[in-house]
Amino acid sequence: MVPNHQRSRSDQLKSVTWVVLWATFCRIMDSYERNPMTIKHEIKSQLAKLLATEDLVVEHRPVETAQFNVHTRVLTLPQWDNASNNVYDLLVGHEVGHALFTPDEDPPKEIPHSFINIVEDARIEKLMKRKYLGLGKTFFRGYKELHEEDFFCLKNEDISKMNLADRANLWFKIGNYTQIPIESSEEMEIIDLISDTETFADVLVAAEALYKFCKEKKEKEKISDVHMTPQSEGGETEQPEMEQQPQVQSETTEGSSGEGQTEVPEIKEGENNKQGVEVDYDDELKVTTAEKLEERLRDLVSNYGMDNLYVEIPKVNLDTVIAKNKDVHDAITKYFDYQISRRSDNGEELLFSKVDGEFKKFKKSAQKEVNYLVKEFECKKAADSYARANTARTGVLDCTKLHTYKYNEDLFKKVTTFADGKNHGLVFVLDWSGSMSNVLTDTCKQLFNLIWFCNKTGIPFDVYAFTNEWNRETFDYDKNEFIAAEFPSHYEKKENLLCVSEKFTMMNMLTSKTSTKELERQMINIWRIAQYYSRSWGTPYSIAEQLGLSGTPLNEALVTLHQIIPQFQSENKLQKVHCLVLTDGEANPLTRHVEIKREDTSWIGQRRLVPECTYVRDRKLGTTYMVDCRWHQFTDLLLKNLKENFPSVNFIGMRVLEGRDVNSFIRMYSDSLTHQKHIQSWKKLRSFCIKNSGYDAYFALSSSALSQDSEFDVDEGATKAKIKSAFIKSLKTKKLNKKVLGEFISLVA
Repeated sequence: MVPNHQRSRSDQLKSVTWVVLWATFCRIMDSYERNPMTIKHEIKSQLAKLLATEDLVVEHRPVETAQFNVHTRVLTLPQWDNASNNVYDLLVGHEVGHALFTPDEDPPKEIPHSFINIVEDARIEKLMKRKYLGLGKTFFRGYKELHEEDFFCLKNEDISKMNLADRANLWFKIGNYTQIPIESSEEMEIIDLISDTETFADVLVAAEALYKFCKEKKEKEKISDVHMTPQSEGGETEQPEMEQQPQVQSETTEGSSGEGQTEVPEIKEGENNKQGVEVDYDDELKVTTAEKLEERLRDLVSNYGMDNLYVEIPKVNLDTVIAKNKDVHDAITKYFDYQISRRSDNGEELLFSKVDGEFKKFKKSAQKEVNYLVKEFECKKAADSYARANTARTGVLDCTKLHTYKYNEDLFKKVTTFADGKNHGLVFVLDWSGSMSNVLTDTCKQLFNLIWFCNKTGIPFDVYAFTNEWNRETFDYDKNEFIAAEFPSHYEKKENLLCVSEKFTMMNMLTSKTSTKELERQMINIWRIAQYYSRSWGTPYSIAEQLGLSGTPLNEALVTLHQIIPQFQSENKLQKVHCLVLTDGEANPLTRHVEIKREDTSWIGQRRLVPECTYVRDRKLGTTYMVDCRWHQFTDLLLKNLKENFPSVNFIGMRVLEGRDVNSFIRMYSDSLTHQKHIQSWKKLRSFCIKNSGYDAYFALSSSALSQDSEFDVDEGATKAKIKSAFIKSLKTKKLNKKVLGEFISLVA
C-alpha cells in the first residue's frame, strides 16, 4: 500500500471527490423531504459536478435539449423526468464530456456544425470512458435502451441508403446492437479517422473529410438525377419539386432536336434553375439520425412544472452592515446623558440606581456559574489533550527497568508529547426583535455568563445584535433637529441575488477588544435596555430610537456571517471559531432580486422565493440547496451552507421557548420516537437539545426557567414550606444552567 504522503495529487483529489459525493448524497437523502423527481435532479446535478472535477454550474430547466456553455461553464440539463437512470446517466455523462474536452472556440464556418458534432460526440465519449472506467457500462446500457426504444427511428429505414454521416453517427452510438453497413474502403478510412481523434484539431480534420465525402457523393447523385430524369408510365417526366408543365416536359423527353427542344443545364450549388427553384446541396446534407434522436429525447422532458430559479447569496459590505461598537454605545450613552441632564439633582441615581444595583447583584451571583464553566472547560480541554497525546520510545535505556530484562523487552525510556491546543474564539448573534422584549433580560443573563467565561479563559469574542432599526430617522438633541434616515446599499444589486434589506444592521454590542472597565460599562448599557423592555410596569427612563426592537432578520444575519467569521478569525489569529445564536422565534423570509422592465426604463426589484422551484446556489462550493416550502427550513439551509463553507466552525443555537410553543417546535425537528424523548426532557429539565437541525446543536430553553433566580434567597421569617420551595427552585435552576452551559462548554472544548 502506498503511503498517503507518496500518493499523487490526482489520486488525493479523486479520494476527496468521492468523499464529497458520499457526503452530498447523505445530505440530500437525510435533509430534504421532497418529491422523488427533485431528489433525482439534485443527485444528477452532483454527479455532473463530480464527473467534471470542477466548479461546474448545473441547472435543471424546462428546456428541450441539454446545453453546455463553454464560456460561462453552465451546464443546463432538461428535466428528464421520464428518462430511466441509465439514459439519464448517459446524457449527463455525455454533456460533462463536452464540459471537460470541448474547447471554448468557434469552429470553422465552412464545416456544418452537425458534422463537427457527431465527430466530437465520438471523441468525448471515448475520452470519458477512458477517464472513468466504470462509465463504459453506463454508456453501453444507455445506448442499448435508446436503440431498443427506437430513439433513432430506424424501424422503417434502410440504413444502407443513409449518407455516411448518419451511418457514422449510428456506428459510434449503437454499433454494438445493430449492423451498420460500410460500403467501401474509403468510407472505412473516414470511420477510422473519426475513431482515432484525440484532440479537437483532429475532430476538425475528420469532420472536414466526412463532409467533403458526403458532399461529393451528393453532388454526383444530383447531377446524375438531372441528366437521367426518370419517366412515369404515361411518358410524363417526374419533377416533384417543380411546377407541372406536361407539354414542355413531353417535348423535352422525346429526344427531338427541333427548335422547341429545351436544353437541361448543369445545376451548380447555390445557383437557380430556370423554374425558379433554388438548389442548395449543403442544406440537404443533414445528419437525420441526430435530429431524430434529439426529437425523441424531447419526449423524455417533463412538460409540467415551473422553471427552476437559481439564486445566490450576496457578498455584503461589512462597513455598511456592521454598526461599530463605539458608535452603538456612543448613541446609548448620549441618549442616557440627555435624560440625566433634564434632572435637576442626582439624575443618574434617580433613573438607573435600581437596575444598576440589580446588575451588580446578578454579577456577584453569577460568578459561581462562571467559575464552573471555566473549570469544566479546563478539565475537558485537558482530557482532550491527553487523549490526543502520543507516547514514543526514546532509544535511551531506563535503568529502573534493567532488573526486569529476563521477562520484559520494554527497557527504554518513553516520552509523551501532547498535541498543541487550538486558539478559540466566540461570535454571538443576539436576536433584537420585538418578541424578545419579555425575555431579553434573561437572555442577556445567559449571554453575560458566557462573556465572563470568555474573559477568564482569554477567549476573544464579538457580540452582534441583528436589527432593522439602527438606520432609522433620529433626533439630535444638541441641534434640536431630526436627522434623516440613511439606508446604504450593502452590496451591488443584481438579478437572482438574495435580498438583504438596506435597513438591516448588525450592531456590535460587545467585544473583547475593549478594556475590562469599558466592557462592564457596555454590559450595564445593555442591561438597562433589557430591563426597559422586560419590566412590564416600566422604567423611569427611555431608550434611543436606534436601539428599538424590530422584526427578526435572522436569515440576513446568517448571510453576513460569511464575511464576519473569516474577518474575526483573521483579526484574532484563531484556529477554531464557535458561533452562538440566541433567539426566540423563526426568521423573516428572504426575497430575491429581479430586473423589472417598464417601457423604456428598468430597475432591480424584489420577488418572493417559490418553494421547491428555487435553489440557492453556491458557486464556490459547487452546490445547490432546494428552498423548502416550510419556512423554518430556509434558516437551516443557510446554516448548512455556512457549515460547508466553514467546516471548522461550531454553529450553536439557543432557542428561548414559551410553554405554548414547545410542541410545535419539537414537531419541526422530531419524529415519533424523538418527540417523546424531548417532551420528557422538557418536563424534567425545562430544556432539550436537537441535533438534526441546521445547527451543530440546538438548545431549547424555557423562558420561565431562565427568569428564575438560581440564588437561595428567602425573606426573613419565612415558613418552612416557603424555604423548602425556594430551595428546590434554586436547585432546579442551577441544574438547568449547569446542564445547558456544560453541554455548550463540551462543544467549545
